Amino acid sequence: MKKIEKITKDMIIDDVIALDENLGDVFMGFGMHCIFCHFGLEETVEEAASVHEVDVDFLVKKLNEVYEQDMKNK
Repeated sequence: MKKIEKITKDMIIDDVIALDENLGDVFMGFGMHCIFCHFGLEETVEEAASVHEVDVDFLVKKLNEVYEQDMKNK
């Protein structure tokens, strides 16, 4: 998968994790264990956040912080 500039709430979780394996830890930190479920991986970030009652905007902010930092370190 090509690198992107920003992670958005309409992206599929599996595609997000494919960008950077450390992003799985962000989902786990929010109690979103859906990264281990085949069906959960096919949800958008927004859909999964809704199911887990997580503020999607805050989640996306944290995902982008980790992603941007990891891209700088590469």
